Amino acid sequence: MPQPNLTQHIEALIFSSVQSISVQEIILALNAVFEEEFIETQVFESLDEIKAKYNDENFALELVYLNNGYQFLTKKDYHETVNQLQLHRSKKKLSQAAMETLAIIAYRQPITKLEIEQIRGVNSDYSVQRLLEKELISIDGKAETPGRPILYSTSTLFMDYFGLNNLNQLPQLKDIAREENTVGENND
Repeated sequence: MPQPNLTQHIEALIFSSVQSISVQEIILALNAVFEEEFIETQVFESLDEIKAKYNDENFALELVYLNNGYQFLTKKDYHETVNQLQLHRSKKKLSQAAMETLAIIAYRQPITKLEIEQIRGVNSDYSVQRLLEKELISIDGKAETPGRPILYSTSTLFMDYFGLNNLNQLPQLKDIAREENTVGENND
């Protein structure tokens, strides 16, 4: 096969990927198609070219490093326009119960359904099932407790959806807790 236009092939891989794609995944795909071994420096050079190309104001997209991989996202100037489309597609919106369940899983993972229900105080079967269907959470094994209940954690789609590189970027509970939410007297 002739020498590929590496940058265009990498651009196609990123464009076609539903989630962020890592440099290692790019290399695996290229090595499987072409009869040569690609290395990270070649990929990073092409990624720099792609990033420079999409930094031009004529493009509504930009290349973003997200969740240990690369993904095309809409530039901030166009967020309001895209948001309008998302509002019309709000059928896929998560319910309050699903958001509560997702928040509990995000902050306490890995966690069992029983632990989720103890925190929420209600049955969470439906919420957990919906989050699994939407691929925002995943099964992370089984607990070493009697009955070996399933453990749940957030998925890579969760990271992409909320624009996180790692879980340390989640807002800290102390940052969002307000004084009116405290119990007891404040003895300064």
